[in-house]
Amino acid sequence: MIGAVPSRHHGIADDLRRQITTGRIRPGERLPSESGLAGRYKVSTVTLRRALAVLQGEGLVEKIHGKGNFVRRPLRKVTYVGGWGTLDPWTAADVDLRVTVRTTPMVAHEYLPALLRVPNGSPLTEFLCLSYEGKSPHSLARIYVPGDLEPTAVPGDGFSCARAEPSFAVLSPPPAEVRETVSARIPTPDEASTLRINPASAVLAITRIAADTAGRVVEAALLVFPGNRVDAVFTTHHVIDERQTQG
Repeated sequence: MIGAVPSRHHGIADDLRRQITTGRIRPGERLPSESGLAGRYKVSTVTLRRALAVLQGEGLVEKIHGKGNFVRRPLRKVTYVGGWGTLDPWTAADVDLRVTVRTTPMVAHEYLPALLRVPNGSPLTEFLCLSYEGKSPHSLARIYVPGDLEPTAVPGDGFSCARAEPSFAVLSPPPAEVRETVSARIPTPDEASTLRINPASAVLAITRIAADTAGRVVEAALLVFPGNRVDAVFTTHHVIDERQTQG
């Protein structure tokens, strides 16, 4: 039986991968233009883009809009510690994260009224936070706070790795209750574009709802991490009834 002949774009991906892993093309280096690479390999730009998509999916290459394709610098993982949206300081200290924050007043619509348990049209503040390692996006967070609550920390400071507990939260002290839902899924087109990842690669999505002692939701956060850039750790503390220990 004759084996199947590898497709042309896989052969191109293999050749580029070999050049990247052997150091011939170095991390951070810009690849030749797509038309230039297509001419070099004597293929159409469609075939060439399929080859690049393979390398993008593997995390070896990233495409920056308006600039071209670059060899991605190895991104180190950080550990997300469940409970109040913190990053493990030991892993976060090794990653130089820079954060951009955009604050937008808005009203609750679509899925937000159910998420924050507020009437449709209620005033909210959205904090759109995008963290970078070097020039590469590392994570995306959308944090929503009811309009009558004022954040006690400047957004962005909580992501600073200089702090003992870098946090994906804008309110303090910690709320009475935090509920986190974790799922692995395919990114939305907007998430894939923002994080510069292959649309077919998996992301770790965390929805965190924080409530006060009265049960009011004081903050809702939607966190998205490329699957190869974070580990999530959750610890359960069992409360022992002292009456059971008394003889």
